[in-house]
Amino acid sequence: MSHTTRVRGGNRGHRMGKKVKKESETPCKETFEALPVEGKTPATVVLLLNSPEEDILIKACEAIHSFAEKGDENKVSLLGLGALEPLCQLISHNNKLVRRNAVMALGVMAVNGDVKTALKKIDVIPSIIDKLSLEEDTVVHEFATLCLASLSLDFVCKVQIFDNMGLPPLIQLLSSPDPDVNKNSLEIIFNLVQDYKCRMAVHELGGIPPLLELLKSDFPVIQHLALETLQNVTTDKDTRDTFREEQGFEKLMDILNNMDLSDLHADALHAVAAMSLHLASKERFRDLGGIPAVVQGLSSDSLKLREAATQALSNLTHNNHLCAFAVYEAGGDEVLVQQLYESCSRTVANAAATLGNMARQEVIRCSILTHGAIEALVEPLKSTDTQVLVNSTLCLAMLVCDTDARAELQNAGGLQPLVNLLRSYHKEVLHNACLAVNICASDEPTAVEMCKFGAMEMLQEINQSVNRKSISSELAMISLLNSNLSVKYSLTGHLASTDIVNDGFYDAGKARAGQRILTLEELSKQPVNQHRPIIVVNTTEELVSKAMGGAVEMEKLHEFPWVLHLSELKFQLQSNVIPIGMISRGIYCHRALLFKCLADCIGMSSTLVRGEYNRAWNEVLLFSEDSTSNGRFSPPCRYIVDLMHQPGSLLEANTPAAEQYQTI
Repeated sequence: MSHTTRVRGGNRGHRMGKKVKKESETPCKETFEALPVEGKTPATVVLLLNSPEEDILIKACEAIHSFAEKGDENKVSLLGLGALEPLCQLISHNNKLVRRNAVMALGVMAVNGDVKTALKKIDVIPSIIDKLSLEEDTVVHEFATLCLASLSLDFVCKVQIFDNMGLPPLIQLLSSPDPDVNKNSLEIIFNLVQDYKCRMAVHELGGIPPLLELLKSDFPVIQHLALETLQNVTTDKDTRDTFREEQGFEKLMDILNNMDLSDLHADALHAVAAMSLHLASKERFRDLGGIPAVVQGLSSDSLKLREAATQALSNLTHNNHLCAFAVYEAGGDEVLVQQLYESCSRTVANAAATLGNMARQEVIRCSILTHGAIEALVEPLKSTDTQVLVNSTLCLAMLVCDTDARAELQNAGGLQPLVNLLRSYHKEVLHNACLAVNICASDEPTAVEMCKFGAMEMLQEINQSVNRKSISSELAMISLLNSNLSVKYSLTGHLASTDIVNDGFYDAGKARAGQRILTLEELSKQPVNQHRPIIVVNTTEELVSKAMGGAVEMEKLHEFPWVLHLSELKFQLQSNVIPIGMISRGIYCHRALLFKCLADCIGMSSTLVRGEYNRAWNEVLLFSEDSTSNGRFSPPCRYIVDLMHQPGSLLEANTPAAEQYQTI
């Protein structure tokens, strides 16, 4: 906002037909006869600033004020002629009129950048602050504050204004009857309260009531500034308490409910958003019925207002289920889903955050899903905006809690952009993406699809990194493996008794870390090769009717023709993928897989563990006959099942016999 703008003139007028003050109501400002400039150059007038005669000084200052008002060239010209230092001295002159005209001249000149730079080198701020005294007239207040408004954009000057006790008189001037004084004082305070110490001081000096009172101003520029300043100062508990005690939310509601003040709604909502990070403020605003008014802002034609409304709702619903329900009851969930299609990144990010907050309640989550939220989130998952990604991934994790939602995400093409986010090096984006992958992997079809897009390899890489590894990435990896047992067995070489093998499970052999395990469909399309066959479980082929060759003596294992048999099957099927039910001559790895499948079918606890050189075995837990001796249950014993040499024999784990079965 330009500091040269004055409220009167261009800013005084009608807004939406609303009556405002007329020019005649402006406080009267005395005028004086201008200095005759015939034959006198600006240089001569500047020299007159050193005159000992008060009448000359009065008219010289007035002439400089009039000359400076005509444009920046004149201001710079006066600076070059040395007008600045004598003016800085004359603002403290004993004569009231000299003082007033000097302040007017200095205030007009100070809005120029070059003049402002020169002023910073002169210790004039204490003298200007003195002019803010209530003993001075309104014109002095206007131009002294105009000068400080320009200087207060500079950090060093802000410190000087604060250190020289500039805030107390500025807060007093917020109640001035002159709108230009109000505006300039507000600008200075707004610039100062970017610093925490000044924000606290505004509250301690009683600045909240006059700031709230200025919300009723007839001038939009003042109302905007008051709202922006309130947004900055209401960051601590005491200030927020005062804001509520002074009926601040009621005043904001008056603005939000008045469509004639629609140009203020966005700024009002920014004040609501700032306050609503805190529980007491959320509750006060909700109790006043403010949430429907915010939801209404989501349907505005104004992009700025829609963005402000989503920000306010995001803060209001954060960790607050009552506000979430209030948004839901106002129909906000449906409109928020539409905001996910917005072009403004901040609006999308805020909408996703709000929907994520609301989705923690099951009834609201179901409603959000019916409005197409899953499909609407697909594009935000491809965004380059970090906050959009952070909020969208977390929102997605909140929504994909059921099978239908996960299937919808897969059908909408959302799995690939989600998996791609596992490449992110932004900690929060990666954390939320892992969280969403973890939940999505609850279904086998979704897990298989994510593996197709490289999720497993990415998670392996993440979990091997000291900096990127986290609990969420480990959980995502576990979830993905548990829902894709074929991949789990290839990577880890171990299936627990709780890992239930079903139709479609396949043994693709041991995989190297970082190697992508192809899907069964992809493996089936490969031409027949010389590698070991892929064994697939297919219970529709009368599975148990064909034995795998019976017992084979340890010494004659090398004579057992399993390799030739599997090669013949590959040639017969013209595929590297062989249904396990077709194998009639199988060894350790084939028999262990078949046993695991059968055990799972009947609900028997069994592991599947891969060893080296085509070895694999099953481990079962069994109670001994004397397990209840002395009235106590003994723990079960672990046994390896011999399926090769003495089928059905149980080899106690960690004994020489068991180790001989597991190794060559």
